[in-house]
Amino acid sequence: MVIKKITTPGLAIDARGLVKVFGQFRAVDGVDLQVPTGSVYGVLGPNGAGKTTTLNILATLLRPDGGSALIFGHDVEREPHVVRQLIGVTGQHASVDEMLSATENLMIFGCLLGLSHRDAKQKAAELLEKFGLTEAAKRPLANFSGGMRRRLDLAASLIVQPPLIFLDEPTTGLDPRTRAQMWDTIRHLVDTGSTVLLTTQYLDEADQLADRIAVIDRGRVVAEGTPDELKESVGTASLHLRLADLTQLDAAHKIIEAHLKVKGVCSPEAARLTIPMADPDQMTDLLVALRNNGICLSELSMQKPTLDEVFMAITGCGTKAKKDNSEDAK
Repeated sequence: MVIKKITTPGLAIDARGLVKVFGQFRAVDGVDLQVPTGSVYGVLGPNGAGKTTTLNILATLLRPDGGSALIFGHDVEREPHVVRQLIGVTGQHASVDEMLSATENLMIFGCLLGLSHRDAKQKAAELLEKFGLTEAAKRPLANFSGGMRRRLDLAASLIVQPPLIFLDEPTTGLDPRTRAQMWDTIRHLVDTGSTVLLTTQYLDEADQLADRIAVIDRGRVVAEGTPDELKESVGTASLHLRLADLTQLDAAHKIIEAHLKVKGVCSPEAARLTIPMADPDQMTDLLVALRNNGICLSELSMQKPTLDEVFMAITGCGTKAKKDNSEDAK
């Protein structure tokens, strides 16, 4: 059945206080998300942060243990059959049959979604061309590369373009050219009436595509806003320092915190420090303090903050994956 696009102004997603518990582990711990229609909404976070679990709740693949979520005004728990007609989902793992060809896979999806055999075949051909898979159309998927399967999986979710599309790390494993093509496809989806919720660990991807971004860490939304708002939250500029001596890293941290009242984000393997600065004039005093304490620098630069720095500042230095927080595999 073909679902008409919903163009009523408002929210495509309205989630409040979502909770999901696995044993003693709260994978999602009170997540709020409000996603306007006709936008790309990015969800960022380290491994195990709760991104995929949140997406699975919104897509009716998991029942929440608390909170509520509406998709275009329809409750994901009470009206899952309606919600599923309004969404398309591309997960982290391809949902295609390896024994069939690319064309056969797409035609099956088309027929399941209510297209005639002729229309399904035509749509399959169009999508294969759009995603650069025409030459491999008759080849069994067992012979596809990981990137080719990823493109086919996204194509399958677009047989009938739904009002809301969930993309869970859609460009993982893609080469730079194909990744850029995927970005163009995502922009086209929004231009033609869809709303996209995108989870990603590529900071430049979120910066390029997202109208608004939520940063999730340990099951909670720890920051939300436009890319520019998030960058401004860590300062108007960033000072980048590389130490000549790695053993002086801790001492440099203490001097930075004492003078600027902020913590530098470290890259220990490179003896590099990134320091958010609300007032660039503070740089002179800091450099004098470092010199007076015998801290030697091999490199320094000043630039505007990036989303990478926002991510590191918000989620913590090192952004280590939590060994016990493996819900993204669930």
